Amino acid sequence: MRKIIFDLDVLRSFVTGMDLGSYAKAADRLGRSTSAISAQLKKLEEQAGTPIFRKAGRGLALTEAGETMLGYARRMLDLNDEAATALHGTELEGWVRLGLQEDFGETLLPDVLGRFARAHPKVRIEARVVRNAELVERVTSGKLDLALAWSDGFRTAYTDRIAEVPLCWVGPASGDTQWHADGGETMPLASLEAPCLLRNIATKTLDRAGIGWRISFVSPSLGGLWAATAAGLGLTLRTPLGLPPKVRQLTPGEVGLPALPTLDLVLHRAEAEGSPATERLASIMLQAVRQTIEAVPQSRIFEDVLGQDVVMA
Repeated sequence: MRKIIFDLDVLRSFVTGMDLGSYAKAADRLGRSTSAISAQLKKLEEQAGTPIFRKAGRGLALTEAGETMLGYARRMLDLNDEAATALHGTELEGWVRLGLQEDFGETLLPDVLGRFARAHPKVRIEARVVRNAELVERVTSGKLDLALAWSDGFRTAYTDRIAEVPLCWVGPASGDTQWHADGGETMPLASLEAPCLLRNIATKTLDRAGIGWRISFVSPSLGGLWAATAAGLGLTLRTPLGLPPKVRQLTPGEVGLPALPTLDLVLHRAEAEGSPATERLASIMLQAVRQTIEAVPQSRIFEDVLGQDVVMA
């Protein structure tokens, strides 16, 4: 079987068109003619040996192979850009203080820190994984340079709205929730310690739906919350991001629970424009967030934070 060597210029045109929702916009962004972009896409399908696009009304949509290709294309371009930065950006030095919400501590942080450290070994990073309220307090007091957090509507002096993520009810992976809205019993709610943004959303949503509830378990950490939910001590409310295998997202209406709103993910900055090291870390983190959230149905990514147009995922 012959080896396929994908052209990075072709992949960049492919990804840019998908991000902007239009290959005419991609042609303008990349300084190419629309016919040149079309030729590149044809070349990509020839190299892949399978259709990448399918007709959808008057436009085009990705085939299953196209979805797979898009994911790999993003990773290849990110690695290419990371290599270029590593070769020409090792002069970055200093110290960056980063904070993240607990949902991203295990899933996002290792990848972000690994990529950044390989490209910029002279930069020291202090990372803290804490709750939303502490993240905001540390940014406003100057103890953190960047903080990735869920939004409760409060905005610091420099806050970027990154994405809109759906909320979901979560139960044990075993499937035995031991509770249903039609059973006449109050719903056992597992929650983080107050103050907790998602706990407030859960109780208000249940109140509006006329469903009785009781706090069945309280944990100071997300790990404890997952353990209690997996053991069947109660149901909880989170986003689909970072769910461990021992719990699962309940399907809409599965146990009679009400529909949920979405939640904004934001990046708080201590300054309008940080140091070069801070801005580079922010860029790598936003790319990683985009890749993580794109896999979540009904999510919305605000690509203007990355210097692009808005994209619906």
